[in-house]
Amino acid sequence: MPVILPVKGVMPLIPESVFVAPNATIVGDVVMGEECSIWFNAVLRGDVNSIRMGDRVNIQDGACIHCTYEKTKTILGNNVSVGHNAIVHGCTVEDNVLIGMGAIIMDNVHIGSNTIIAAGAVVLEGTQVPAGCIFAGVPAKKVKDISSELTEGEINRIANNYVMYSGWFK
Repeated sequence: MPVILPVKGVMPLIPESVFVAPNATIVGDVVMGEECSIWFNAVLRGDVNSIRMGDRVNIQDGACIHCTYEKTKTILGNNVSVGHNAIVHGCTVEDNVLIGMGAIIMDNVHIGSNTIIAAGAVVLEGTQVPAGCIFAGVPAKKVKDISSELTEGEINRIANNYVMYSGWFK
């Protein structure tokens, strides 16, 4: 059974359509949209501030979503994929974003829609990532604009696949 716990009387709100892996952890002020999926060993800690997720968000294996006490919330838009072992901390991620495996997104980052954060990228505190581009590296920088083919072929494909994968476990 997943660990789903209240913190200071606030219980996570998880719609019926969400898949939560049996060893995922979700605590505190976490509100999810429809058709999300929280995968094996993922941790969502809404203990020190809130986490808000749109529809069709997937938090892949080993990823950690957290915030900073009394300072930063984490907001994830619709159709967001958070790759394996990524850390997403106290930031805003707009719709249709792919955060690659092992990426680190720090406090007060704002990621625009239709964007890819490359695997292993470190997006430093306060960075404003424009919509429609690819950010990569340490520290992460814009490497190019994203094509509509890449948006459809990567961002949307992965989000759609994770809705399908979650159905295998229901």
